[in-house]
Amino acid sequence: MSTFYEVVVFIHIFSAILGMGPGFILTTVVRSGKNMTELRHSYAIRHKLHIFVMIGGTLLLITGLTMGFLNTYLFHMGWYVTSLTLFLITLALGPIALSPSSKPIKALLNSHKGEEIPEEYKRLSRKLFRYEYLENVIFLIIISLMILKPF
Repeated sequence: MSTFYEVVVFIHIFSAILGMGPGFILTTVVRSGKNMTELRHSYAIRHKLHIFVMIGGTLLLITGLTMGFLNTYLFHMGWYVTSLTLFLITLALGPIALSPSSKPIKALLNSHKGEEIPEEYKRLSRKLFRYEYLENVIFLIIISLMILKPF
C-alpha cells in the first residue's frame, strides 16, 4: 500500500502543478488584450488553459480524498480538513460566482462590433477578476497549508 500511496501523492502534486499553475495566470492572459481582436484571442487562450485547470482540479480532489481514505488520520488533521473545505468552497465559486460573471463577458465578446474595448467590458471584467483573485488567494492558503501542515 505504501507504493500505491506514493503514486497517489505524486499524481496529487503533479495535478496541483497542472491545475493550479495555469489557474494563477488566467486573469493575466486576458488583461493583455489591447483591442477586441486581441481580447477575443486572449479569451480563446484562457479557455484552453482552463481545461488544464479543470483536469488538474478534478485530479486534486480525487487524489486528495484518496489519500484521506488510505490514511484516515488525515481527516483528524486541521490542515487537511481546512484545505479540503477551502477547496470545496473554490469549486462552489464556479457556478455561484465565476460562471454568472463570465457569461455577460462572453456575450459581449460575441456581439460587440469594432475594435475598441467598451467600458462595459471593463466593468464586467473587474467583477470577474475580483472573484478570480479571491480564488487565487484561497489556493495560496491551501498550498501553504499543504506545505506547512501547521495544525
